Amino acid sequence: MAKTKTKFICQSCGCISPKWMGKCPECSAWNSFTEEMEAGGRNNFASSLTIKKEKPESIIHIESNQDSRVCTNMEELDRVLGGGIVPGSFTLVGGDPGIGKSTLLLQVSHGLAEQGLQILYISGEESANQTKLRADRLNALHEKLFVLCETNLQNIEEAIEQVQPHLVVIDSIQTVYHPEISSAPGSVSQVRECAGHFMRLAKMQGIATILVGHVTKDGTIAGPKLLEHMVDSVLYFEGERHHAYRTIRAVKNRFGPANEMGIFEMRESGLVEVKNPSELFLSERPLHAPGSIVVASMEGTRPVLVELQALVSTTNFPSPRRMCTGIDYNRLSLIMAVLEKRFGMTLQNQDAYVNVAGGVKLDEPAVDLGIALCIASSFRDKPARAGDVVIGEVGLTGEVRAVSRIDQRVKEAYKLGFTRVILPENSMKGWTPPQGIEIVPVSTLGEAISAAFQ
Repeated sequence: MAKTKTKFICQSCGCISPKWMGKCPECSAWNSFTEEMEAGGRNNFASSLTIKKEKPESIIHIESNQDSRVCTNMEELDRVLGGGIVPGSFTLVGGDPGIGKSTLLLQVSHGLAEQGLQILYISGEESANQTKLRADRLNALHEKLFVLCETNLQNIEEAIEQVQPHLVVIDSIQTVYHPEISSAPGSVSQVRECAGHFMRLAKMQGIATILVGHVTKDGTIAGPKLLEHMVDSVLYFEGERHHAYRTIRAVKNRFGPANEMGIFEMRESGLVEVKNPSELFLSERPLHAPGSIVVASMEGTRPVLVELQALVSTTNFPSPRRMCTGIDYNRLSLIMAVLEKRFGMTLQNQDAYVNVAGGVKLDEPAVDLGIALCIASSFRDKPARAGDVVIGEVGLTGEVRAVSRIDQRVKEAYKLGFTRVILPENSMKGWTPPQGIEIVPVSTLGEAISAAFQ
């Protein structure tokens, strides 16, 4: 009889310890160690898979299938995936509870089933009747869309062999368990081994697999970080539950560009694509209001115009407040320090609030100049011109640095009817601006402030 051993595993990072510890030495998480039983001897997790022995092959003799992608009939999702779903790919989708992950994947499954593909949707959190009710509401009914409510990994494998699907959706990986592992479903051991089992199944049989992953209170995908290394693509489905708009963002993609973003609107009939997000984000923009600036940001390969809003007011506290939504807090503090040191704006006794309208998160330095100008506009109580778009990175000495893909940003501004663009002088090389839009090149933040409020 195999000897049983006891071990303690951190549920945040997967660190293994022979005894319980209050604080994990690897990730510094508190009270994250749980006790698990480990049976001695060789594990048998891959025993049910027929493992094919491969031989080394010269890379020039390997056939490449460039046209093997399958479109999902949702252009926003296809853009994020890099053009569609690749057969044999392994994708992880994470998001807050109730954000719409199951709705999105059920619509994707229905779209692929309409193309004649066999789809197996495995739900470990809902019953078959609940899934059918959602499908009725979304009008996602098709004879090639099969639903299985199961959490046992061995039973799921038998269903896959029976259906022979082109796409398998696992909703969610935290509910699936292997009966030979004694730990509870959702633990590090179960998530790691079950995900590894699905990965081998996807690669060996060419079945595209999509896993749904829970997220922690910090917004990261729950379970070991190894899970994100194993998959081919990691998608985050984001948005406020009380707002209608959702964004899906790729943070890892082996088959396409990372940091690509798709935007959807949640309606009663399901998720609807937003074809022109710039118009959406600017639809309620107030004209001639101090503290409002439009910036051009790149989300993957797509230029998006969004509005930055700032409110600067005299503080009633010893330490002024600095609050921001949609941008990095440290970046805001840096830009305010540059405005105070280089251009004499007395912001040390001012509260500052900066918001990105529409709930978008901007993390590229090309919006620095827009942040600086909206703060200066609110501080001086002077509105910028309604037809201005601002692009540029701000350095610590007050210089405005060049940014990438300036031509795409300017074309997007021109398409939406803006008449003037303030941009870095060093970004004027190698492209020709479209006719009908004024280009104002600047080299310092002072020149940009003078141009914006003249």
